[in-house]
Amino acid sequence: MLTRSRRRLAYLFTLAMGGILVTFAFVVYYFLVRERLRGFDLTLKNETQSYVSEFKYPLEKGEGQYRVEFGGTPLTSSSDMLKGFEFACWYNTNKSPLKINDNICPAQDLVKPGFQTIQFNGYPANYQQPLFRQITSSIQNGNNKIGYIIVAKSLEPVQEKLANLRFYLSMGVPTTLGIVGIVGWFLGGVAMKPTKRSYEQLQRFTADASHELRAPVAAILSNAQVGLLAPVDNSELPRQRLENIVDISKSMSALIGNLLFLARHEGRLNTKDLRSVEIIGLLKNLSDEYQLIAKEKELNIIAEVPSQEITLLADQDLLQQAIKNLLDNACKYTPEGGTVKLKAFSQMRRISIQIIDSGIGIPAEDLPNIFERFYRVDSSRTRSSGGFGLGLAIAQQIVKAHGGEITVDSIVGEGTTFQVCLPLRKVSNQT
Repeated sequence: MLTRSRRRLAYLFTLAMGGILVTFAFVVYYFLVRERLRGFDLTLKNETQSYVSEFKYPLEKGEGQYRVEFGGTPLTSSSDMLKGFEFACWYNTNKSPLKINDNICPAQDLVKPGFQTIQFNGYPANYQQPLFRQITSSIQNGNNKIGYIIVAKSLEPVQEKLANLRFYLSMGVPTTLGIVGIVGWFLGGVAMKPTKRSYEQLQRFTADASHELRAPVAAILSNAQVGLLAPVDNSELPRQRLENIVDISKSMSALIGNLLFLARHEGRLNTKDLRSVEIIGLLKNLSDEYQLIAKEKELNIIAEVPSQEITLLADQDLLQQAIKNLLDNACKYTPEGGTVKLKAFSQMRRISIQIIDSGIGIPAEDLPNIFERFYRVDSSRTRSSGGFGLGLAIAQQIVKAHGGEITVDSIVGEGTTFQVCLPLRKVSNQT
């Protein structure tokens, strides 16, 4: 499924970029054609003006027409002095050709001012008919217009350059599309990484949740069946089984409650739901509460908190649960005689809360994953301690919901430090 989605992303990316690329290539080609033709026309116009000025155009007596002379000698054929042009044809004011014109001169209907592109058919049938660019210019004798001249040059140089451009575009566009496709596939993979990670987490979460729920359900079923099969006069066995069922049901209820909490508290909390919480007093109360737990496990609980009050906007119940989860985790994995330290200090409009233990520590390769749901560094040890692997995930989600950050640093055999950083927002007067 993910591969298909990645392929679809790469295809859509290539399609979109390919459309842009092809459109861009056509636009570039269009403007280059216009620019090449404009430059060719400008050269043709200048050459034509220079060419026309080399001749004299005396009027024929009594005929109302003019003749073309070069160096005082009448020109008898327009092909005598082309000077780089394909043809040069003269016409009178009525657009009738003069006598010097060759048979290759265009028809009278082509005598139109300005530039034209024509395909001259005067070449042999087996010869590729070339394209010409012609200009029709008026001939002046003083202030009087006495006729027209049509001069044409082959467009072959321009066609060759455009052919080369088309070749490069025909090779470059598919190559670029191929590169775009490869880049699209790579970017699709990058874009799919969070989705893939979420999908894998969802699969692992579903498998772990199913596994965690399967064991207590099986235990409930087993205890219920044994209780039903017990002799009627044996009252102790059914009671034991019922107590087991109650304990397992409480464990399942806690697990389901944790799962519901994780599902309901996604994202940031609404600031309207936050209240003023005096965090130092809260930490002192938790320290006193865990002194009893520490005494049972022969642990030392040390609280190092500022003497002055520090107030922040938070959901007190959720924040207390997050810190409790971290303290539970510290007490759980600290051996007898160890120390658990609860420390707090403020800096740069933030308050940092540290839970430092001298426990067994966490391997470096497991540190990036310990906040994942149902993740266990040592599954057998965690199961024996009665945990589900959700405490740290819940603590992280609560801290993030308050706009804070939770980090961990640990050395195997020496201990672990969890640090919670929360923003000290300005507290307004609230009722």
